Amino acid sequence: MNPIIDLLKQHRSIRKFTAEPLPAEVINTLIEAGQAAATSSFIQACTVIQIQNPDTRAQLAECSGHQAYVASAPVFLVFCADMHRHQLACDLHQADMLSGFTEQFLTASLDCGLFAQNLVIAAESLGLGAVYIGGLRNQIERVSELLELPELVYPVFGLCLGYPDQNPEVKPRLPVSVVLKQERYSDQDDRAAIQAYDEEVRTYYRQRTGNNKEMSWSEQISGMLVKEARPHMLPFLQKKGFLRR
Repeated sequence: MNPIIDLLKQHRSIRKFTAEPLPAEVINTLIEAGQAAATSSFIQACTVIQIQNPDTRAQLAECSGHQAYVASAPVFLVFCADMHRHQLACDLHQADMLSGFTEQFLTASLDCGLFAQNLVIAAESLGLGAVYIGGLRNQIERVSELLELPELVYPVFGLCLGYPDQNPEVKPRLPVSVVLKQERYSDQDDRAAIQAYDEEVRTYYRQRTGNNKEMSWSEQISGMLVKEARPHMLPFLQKKGFLRR
């Protein structure tokens, strides 16, 4: 329909990068593109930490489940939901900040997602590739200690950036009919649509260039959702000052 929509629909996770470095001015431009994203009530609650120290990178790769590209990608960023600076803003006006609200956790976390997606789109427009690293939350307390994060700051995910050294196929998404509803929620036709989509995903996994497997989307999701999902997150977040009320 237009180059921007074409770019969005061609998104792939890139896990192999060339050794070509990214100049600081490119990284700064990408950060500015991220900052241009919508932000709830102008809260601007995303902080990005660039990690260049090889030892720290290696430890973060270990924390994320030994994902080697965390250590080797030309650029590695950690996106943090940050309500700490808002405490500073309140201090400037001798105001007693009320924190710990679930709404604050949601808005800060959403700010990170919107910021990061803007940044990734900007990066892809420059010929770069990226992959999100949610695996940092496997050992989130250790990550927080490594990055010396204060209260009211938590690492939401990481991001590897660089010039692609691979050309993976685009992974098929759910049918629009499953995700777009009219007027009210209805799943009347979703079962049949998901079953048809399962075959499309199974074919994709079977035929893709690397890491072939025999699996459908619903098989993958059902296998994932019978396991605990990082139960350590709630006590960690509460310790950091989030989700207390």
